[in-house]
Amino acid sequence: MATRVKLRSKMVVSLLIILSFALTAFAEECESKSDGGGRGCHDKAKSLKLKLIAIASILITSMIGVCLPLFSRAVPALMPDRDLFAIVKAFASGVILATGYMHVLPDSFDCLRSECLPENPWRKFPFTTFVAMLSALFTLMVDSFAMSYYKKWGIDNGATGGGHHHHIKGAEELGNLAVEDNTDGKANSEVLLRHRVVAQVLELGIVVHSVVIGLSMGASDNPCTIRPLIAALCFHQLFEGMGLGGCILQAEYGMKIKAMMVFFFSATTPLGIALGIGLSNVYSDNSPTALIVVGLLNASSAGLLNYMALVDLLAADFMGPKLQQNLKLQILAYVSVLLGAGGMSLMAKWA
Repeated sequence: MATRVKLRSKMVVSLLIILSFALTAFAEECESKSDGGGRGCHDKAKSLKLKLIAIASILITSMIGVCLPLFSRAVPALMPDRDLFAIVKAFASGVILATGYMHVLPDSFDCLRSECLPENPWRKFPFTTFVAMLSALFTLMVDSFAMSYYKKWGIDNGATGGGHHHHIKGAEELGNLAVEDNTDGKANSEVLLRHRVVAQVLELGIVVHSVVIGLSMGASDNPCTIRPLIAALCFHQLFEGMGLGGCILQAEYGMKIKAMMVFFFSATTPLGIALGIGLSNVYSDNSPTALIVVGLLNASSAGLLNYMALVDLLAADFMGPKLQQNLKLQILAYVSVLLGAGGMSLMAKWA
């Protein structure tokens, strides 16, 4: 497991390096008619102060959000088997769903349909929805293949990667009881592996989006757009972090892996902002290369986040026995989802 986490860490670092080179390869400015709304509000010194505030506030908010579920042992009401955990996770899932549909997808449309790009093919074909669709299907493939791999090499070999073992009765007990208990052990292991796959894939999608939005903010000199974006991102990171933290908690990772996942979630957006500040002199968010790279990455991230929110988070919980057996809790969870999605959708008015 540690080897896989190290591999993912290298992949994230490589993504940042490749993205920075791609976006600075062609930094020519394009005067787009659709960009005229922000031209009157540019102050480099004031923007830098706001970006430094954003780095600190988003880092702290992200750490609080993702760590709250992990310290739920100190708050018994937030344990995964409690009703409050299901309600809070439903709210966070609604935030993640709205992030994909209300923030990431529209940003991708804006980039890939910009007047700075040639009409053919960018405005002749809906690349955003096409890439989002492929991303959702690719996420399904990753989910499916990862579960098949872990079932074969984890359960069949008696190792789940986290020190969890099948509780098989002793040989002196009746054979049918041993078989029944072994079956329960395999079922529990499959659920645990499922939680681990969900946590890893969800974090990957969040990291990609966080790099893009952080880079865009860091390269901007427009305090009129940065100021509301800070509030929106803090809200987003807090509750998206709670959703991811809940998945990490259910995955029952060791402390080292938990710490690494918390670090990557919390630090990616501030790191993207810092990278954008460093590249602000050569990076233009209206250059054709930047528009294409950011637009395609946002479309990919949107497809992944929408799939994860609907299939791995909402459908898995609402179709599971906990909510199916408790109508009152199910209704409260639906209200929580709508509040989370509604709050994050409202943020789209400002950011």
